[in-house]
Amino acid sequence: MALFDIFKRGKQERKSEKTEKKKVKEIKKAPQVKVEKEEKLEVKKKPRSAKKTKIIYGVLKRPHITEKATDLAKNGKYTFKVYSRANKIEIKKAVEALCDVNVLSVNVVNIHRKQRRLGKTRGFKSGFKKAVIQIKKGQKIEILPTT
Repeated sequence: MALFDIFKRGKQERKSEKTEKKKVKEIKKAPQVKVEKEEKLEVKKKPRSAKKTKIIYGVLKRPHITEKATDLAKNGKYTFKVYSRANKIEIKKAVEALCDVNVLSVNVVNIHRKQRRLGKTRGFKSGFKKAVIQIKKGQKIEILPTT
């Protein structure tokens, strides 16, 4: 029925409705008041640079925890599994950036893949690259609590 009401009303009434709508819109638009920014006290943290985090996560996979590795940890030598394309210099930089220690030497060992069998099917246990890192005497890397 609303459609028929439009045709019954005249042009004057329709124009007055439009002007009323404009007035309502203008009222809704309140003048914007600029609020001054409050000064905030910023605590400056020393974040790791993006380059350092890229080095860390592109080189080190995880610590390699075995019985032999825990014995070496008592002497200041720690073992990590690393990506196969990582070299000694990259490994040294990554460990120094991650653990805040001084690395004296890095030894790298490539562990080859080994053939395994389950019933008739044969497969391979994947190989990996392992790095043994010696750090300065008196420093520690907290991987697992050692006794």
